[in-house]
Amino acid sequence: MTASKTWIKVARLEDIDATIPYLVELNNRAIALYRAQDVVFATDDTCSHAEASLCEGEYHGYIVTCPRHGGQFDIRTGQAVKMPAIVPIDVFPVRVEDGDVFLSPDDA
Repeated sequence: MTASKTWIKVARLEDIDATIPYLVELNNRAIALYRAQDVVFATDDTCSHAEASLCEGEYHGYIVTCPRHGGQFDIRTGQAVKMPAIVPIDVFPVRVEDGDVFLSPDDA
């Protein structure tokens, strides 16, 4: 028997801008939320190259740019898509219900 996942409300949909990542913390882990095409995505907030906060950067479409050295990541997969970043970042499942955004602590 598989235990069901626990989900914790971390934001409201209207809190998440279409160009600026939104920072939340879950299980002492900084997580960036993004809203692209009215879908919410979640990744580690920390760039894998220079340990800068991705929430201090910008994103366009599905690509977030690190503010420190310009490395880029796909927010859907976490894959590094522009140097100097080469190591992917973690992505997390997101659930949206009635305008509330949820993450699972099981994944953070």
